[in-house]
Amino acid sequence: MAADIIDGKAFAATVREKVAGHVARLKEENDIIPGLAVVLVGEDPASQVYVRSKGKLTVEVGMNSYEHKMEADTSEEDCWLSSPG
Repeated sequence: MAADIIDGKAFAATVREKVAGHVARLKEENDIIPGLAVVLVGEDPASQVYVRSKGKLTVEVGMNSYEHKMEADTSEEDCWLSSPG
């Protein structure tokens, strides 16, 4: 049985293109701009890179991106209490 090789970058580009199309349709038909909100607790460099990457990709497909930074000693309960809504 032969294995299929998947081109991850090409697949991801296809997914982003489809998402961008859905976002554009939401804007056009319903005047809605979806968004992604992330909470970054602390200063972990790997987490900062990950969050920055997600924010960039979110904007790339036409969505809003929201980043909330909190101190490293913030408790889980305080994260919930500080969240909007």
